Amino acid sequence: MFRVPTYVAPSPIAGVGVYTSLPIAAGTVIWDFTEGVDLRLDPAVVAAIPEPLGSKIRSYCYEEPDGHLVLCGDNARFMNHSFEPNCDDRGHVTRALRDIAEGEELTCDYRNFDAESERSGLMEWRTAV
Repeated sequence: MFRVPTYVAPSPIAGVGVYTSLPIAAGTVIWDFTEGVDLRLDPAVVAAIPEPLGSKIRSYCYEEPDGHLVLCGDNARFMNHSFEPNCDDRGHVTRALRDIAEGEELTCDYRNFDAESERSGLMEWRTAV
């Protein structure tokens, strides 16, 4: 769950993104996994959800090393990938890597926390950027 105020708005990276409504100092915890807000799901449960809803839900999840999927219950599901992120998402805590200005999009490197992105290397992002 976000520990800082955020909002969702159009993003030049992909569709929509998450922005901060206040300046954030480097090192600040901006998100952490919060039981009851963020959901840890068995991949078989998500695979059993009828289409097109199943694919839509899966697109907002990240995969943990053990195969479970995490669906963030707040704006965090809209964070976009960057090879030069301003947030460090290793583990279940996200911190600001540097000072982040009010109104700046919050970005992360999906390969740091999403097993699927780590496996793929995010080649589709490299060719799109």
